Amino acid sequence: MTELCDLSAVELRRRIGTKEVSPVELVASCVTRIEAVNPALNAVVALDLDRARTEAKVAEKAVLDGEDLGPLHGLPIGIKDLTATAGLRTTYGSRIYQDNVPGADEQIVTDIRDAGAIVLGKTNTPEFGAGANTRNSVYGATGNPFDPDLTCGGSSGGSAVALATGMLPLATGSDFGGSLRTPAGFCGVVGFRPTPGTVPDDQRLVALSPLPVDGPMGRSVADAALLMSAIVGEDPHDPFARSLDLSLFDAPQTLDLSSLRVATSEDLGCAPVDESIRATFRARMAKISSFFGDCSVRDPELGPVHEVFEILRGVNFLAAHKERVAQHRDILGPNVLENTERAMKYTAADVAWANIEQAKLYRRFVDMFDEIDVLICPACSVSPFPHAQWSVTEIDGVKMETYMRWLAITYGVTMTIHPVAVIPCGVDARGLPFGIQIVGRYQGDAELLAIAHSLETAMARDKDLARPVPDLAKLRG
Repeated sequence: MTELCDLSAVELRRRIGTKEVSPVELVASCVTRIEAVNPALNAVVALDLDRARTEAKVAEKAVLDGEDLGPLHGLPIGIKDLTATAGLRTTYGSRIYQDNVPGADEQIVTDIRDAGAIVLGKTNTPEFGAGANTRNSVYGATGNPFDPDLTCGGSSGGSAVALATGMLPLATGSDFGGSLRTPAGFCGVVGFRPTPGTVPDDQRLVALSPLPVDGPMGRSVADAALLMSAIVGEDPHDPFARSLDLSLFDAPQTLDLSSLRVATSEDLGCAPVDESIRATFRARMAKISSFFGDCSVRDPELGPVHEVFEILRGVNFLAAHKERVAQHRDILGPNVLENTERAMKYTAADVAWANIEQAKLYRRFVDMFDEIDVLICPACSVSPFPHAQWSVTEIDGVKMETYMRWLAITYGVTMTIHPVAVIPCGVDARGLPFGIQIVGRYQGDAELLAIAHSLETAMARDKDLARPVPDLAKLRG
């Protein structure tokens, strides 16, 4: 029998509105699931049970009283532990902030609460989001729901695991080099990296950098779009924010896939990708390509993207962590130290060069979309690896030049600043989740959600392409 917490967020919201489901019962179902499987996974790291239960009763009464209900009314949600939550421990995965309890919510959390959602807890993340392996010295590692000894990816790993296992129907994520997309790929859920400014970020430290973004995560594209509808908006504190037709994000439309011009790439022309993952991608595209009117292999021209990414990422790391490294070196993890120290070696000339090259590759990417509607590539370059290992050190015998290089399949897309959705696409040769990235037009977020939703719907009819589901009985054991 399906438990309440296993239903989609869209279905739960519908049933709450029709009084078939009580928010009180739904919160209880999520808490029961967390108690059952979270000990094996360590995905939800701080709970706000008293407030959540109180808010669930208020939400239930609002339904019974016939009040106007927000788009997320009564839905429990997990907030990534890089985002401040009033009265709820927010550590950023760092011992520096291990006892930090903010006095106020960040704006995205305020928007989520205003839409009616109930913040049930925080989801685990690596220290300050550095690295695609969710482990830190405050809470420890988060395991993959298909094998708890393996990584769930990062940095939005706790969110992805909580979704995959039904602990929460919705969760937030954030993404710089793949922090939202890699966990979605490794855990068999949906993640959406929007065009910068679509989801305003009033906390971006380097306000003129479009690279870090917040985005929604869910078990389906429709669920992610539901959360997206609550966090899209306009905010003058974010220089990339713009006026949008919010009705475009009410629900993803179903499109005729045969009308689309699709390009596919195993490696973006530059990313190291394990041969087994390449083979899985080719097998999946052999099936998926029949859905489209035109589908061809095409690598984008990303130029010196590795060096550009490292330098521009370094600017953000220096802004965020230079003083922390000076004051707290003894308690910071290796990823933060390595990134910050490498960034200190770059010069103003290096940064100027990187900005010029990023502008060139962005414009080339924009021009490519005169000839295509979407680009599809793998979500991850490898299968999930043991979380005891900080990162991937080599692929097919080739040593990675930096601890981030294995993420080029995602950070290559980051540098284009185009929106991208990750959706599950069956399992790889090891029986672990396999995901694909669908890259859309710049500022074409609503159109991309519709394309991803339509493709997800078509793939669900084929067991080899459908979303994999973890063995909850095994996790309970």
